[in-house]
This record gives sequence, structure tokens and C-alpha cells, in this order.
Amino acid sequence: MLLQRTLTALLLAPLVILLILLAPNWLFAPIVAIAFLAAMWEWTSLSGVQNTALRAVFVAFTAVLLALCWWLRDTAAWPLLIGIGVAWWVLTGQWLRHFAFAAAPTRENRLIKLGAGLLVIVPAWVAVVAIHGSGDHGQWWTLLALFIVWAADIGAYFSGRQFGRRKLAPTISPGKTWAGVYGAFVAGALVALGGGLLLGVGDGKLIGLLTLSVVVVVASIVGDLLESLMKRHAAVKDSGSLFPGHGGLLDRLDSVFAAMPVFAAGMLLLSL
Repeated sequence: MLLQRTLTALLLAPLVILLILLAPNWLFAPIVAIAFLAAMWEWTSLSGVQNTALRAVFVAFTAVLLALCWWLRDTAAWPLLIGIGVAWWVLTGQWLRHFAFAAAPTRENRLIKLGAGLLVIVPAWVAVVAIHGSGDHGQWWTLLALFIVWAADIGAYFSGRQFGRRKLAPTISPGKTWAGVYGAFVAGALVALGGGLLLGVGDGKLIGLLTLSVVVVVASIVGDLLESLMKRHAAVKDSGSLFPGHGGLLDRLDSVFAAMPVFAAGMLLLSL
């Protein structure tokens, strides 16, 4: 499994990096939207919607929302949507404390989960496109945000395997440990430090960036746990089977969805 995950990551990571660095923002935005909409397709299944036509309609509705967001890109709507995204992930922390909330396969619970999907996908897309289009170094800031998430994931994996004893959320994701969380913090902060220095971030703002990296890692863990909760409710192991060893798109993007609004909000607050 580790070999499969590594080979898949080695194949996909360069493609993602090239997209971020080479694509102009007007091209980057729709390509990312396609990936996010594919993740939404998987989310509809985890939400308990089995009718293919209904799933397609909801994904199309999400696409319309993303198009509307693009049309509003130069207005105050984008900072507002990023703020809504941050608030959503704070609220999600409360959902994780109540495992059984919306677990029953009722119509009302399906609607709750579909609404949650919009709060996961739409602000994340706005955030990543906003970061990518933020000045001359937007591409590099986008890469830094992703590298923090990826480093945290790697740090959590190896630290958890080596030192993991106390479980983080055993009813939701039994494999996650507090040792993994600490490893994620360290790895994320090291990447933020290196990236901040390369991007010429000054002393005061560098401390702010390191603090932001910790908050981003927390958000990425919450995003991972929310998807794990959804899979527990749906009684499935993976959101899909698109990538060998990695599951579906949602399995790869859950942490990114949570991290991007937080990173974008931090950039705004720190004037980066």
C-alpha cells in the first residue's frame, strides 16, 4: 500500500506543480474547478444520494455556483466566502465531537450533508484561485500552501507510525494519533519557515506565517477527519478508486479543502 501511494504521489505531484506554476489564473481556475467538481461527485455518494441523475444535477448546481463566484472575483464576495469557509471548519470541529449527528440515512440528513459539501468545495475553490492570482508570487504561495499540507500529511504518517500510542479520534479514524499531530505540526512549520524565507517574508511576518502554518495543519486534520466521518456514516473505505493506493479525489483533497480558506485568510490578515 505504501509503495502504491508513493508511486501515485510521484506521478501526480509534478503535474500539479506544473499546473500551478505554468497556468495563468484564468486557465488554472477552471481546471481546479473540474477536479473539485469530481470530488463533489464523490461527496454526493458519501452523502447517501445514489440516484445518478440527482448527483449530476447537484454537481451541475455546484458548477454554476463556482461560475458565479468567478464572475464576482473582484468584489467583496471573495473575502466573505473565504471567511465563511474558515467559519465552516470551526463549526466542523463541533460536528466531529458528535459522531452520530446526521448519521441516519434520512432525507433530511442527506440534505445536511449536501449542504456541507457546498461549504467544503466552494470556499476552498475561491481560496485557492485567490491565492494563485495574488500578485507576482501567487503561484509560489499556492505551492507553499500545498507543501505545508503535504508535509503535514507525511510528518503525521511517519511520526504516528514511530511514536503513535494515544489515539486522536478512535471512533472516526482509528489510525490517527496525537504523535502524528505533533509530527504534522513540526513538518508543516519547517516547510513554512523555508518557504517564507525563499519568498522574502520579514521577521515579524515570518513569525505570523509560522503561526499560520500551525492553524493550517489543524484545519487540514479537521478536513481529513470530516471525510473519515462521512465514510464511516456511508460504511465505505474510500471515497472512490481513481488513484491506486490513494482512493478517490476526495481522499486526496479533503485536507486541502480545509487548509486553503485558512491559508488565504491568514495571507489577508498578514498582508502577505
